[in-house]
Amino acid sequence: MSWNPALDPHCPTGDDVDLIDTVIIPRARDLGGFEVRRALPAPRRQMVGPFIFFDQMGPAEFLPSRSLDVRPHPHIGLATISYLYRGRMHHRDSLGTDQWIEPGAVNWMVAGHGITHSERTDDETQRDPMPFFGIQTWVALPKDHEDRAPEFIHAAPSDLPMMTGEGKDVRLILGSAYGETAPVQTASEMFYADAVLQPGAAIPLPDNHEDRGVYVVDGSVTVAGDTYDAGQMMVFRPGDGVSLKAGERGARLMLLGGETLEGPRYIWWNFVASSKERIDEAKEAWRREDWAEGRFQLPPGDDAEFIPLPDK
Repeated sequence: MSWNPALDPHCPTGDDVDLIDTVIIPRARDLGGFEVRRALPAPRRQMVGPFIFFDQMGPAEFLPSRSLDVRPHPHIGLATISYLYRGRMHHRDSLGTDQWIEPGAVNWMVAGHGITHSERTDDETQRDPMPFFGIQTWVALPKDHEDRAPEFIHAAPSDLPMMTGEGKDVRLILGSAYGETAPVQTASEMFYADAVLQPGAAIPLPDNHEDRGVYVVDGSVTVAGDTYDAGQMMVFRPGDGVSLKAGERGARLMLLGGETLEGPRYIWWNFVASSKERIDEAKEAWRREDWAEGRFQLPPGDDAEFIPLPDK
């Protein structure tokens, strides 16, 4: 489809105007040769819209003898999406889902009251090194969805709106932007998009969302005369028209944001909730290890082990 958004969003100009509310430099963590860079939550920003967790995974290369191996673990009060650029990852959950996550696809897991899942690269047919690179995000659920039943939805890349034109290729992953709506239904208003820009191409941010941010995956962009390189997240002031221009090597961006929630969220381990009491209840339920009658079950086909509750 052809895409021709206005490239003159009437951005404010002048030294007295600062379009960017916050610049986040992710914290890097080495997980034994596999680097993760965490942009959210950050000291100055817990969320961008409902997005409360944002990790860049890799880039890395997995040998057949060394892979991603995240044992079954629980979640409450959030929805997750693992979006890959390269490689593949095996998702199993307590609903009975058994799904390979592959580049460009949406795999939307709603934890609600409680879900357990594992993430592995356990393809027994792998004989050669596998490049691996992607983004994992958590979206905090509104209060009236925190106790909803868990759910898992898969959408293939061909199911997602793809907007192409003027040196840009934009895949809408979640929510609504640029006159398009992604197929996966979300619990609150949001947008999440993968944008690839050729050198010098410009893209406006959607102006119909309360909270908006951009993460630079590759290359660089300029905003109001300042340059931002790969590995930086910018969070923009509400209501301002914003346009980003790719640098001489082009850019790959993740665009995200949406409606802010009713209040802050508590985060402990893999749990997100509007109250500490909800967190404590989930901790106690996982500690009991009552997989037959309790709040949490282990994924069918991947129930031989699990991650124990942390000590603190």
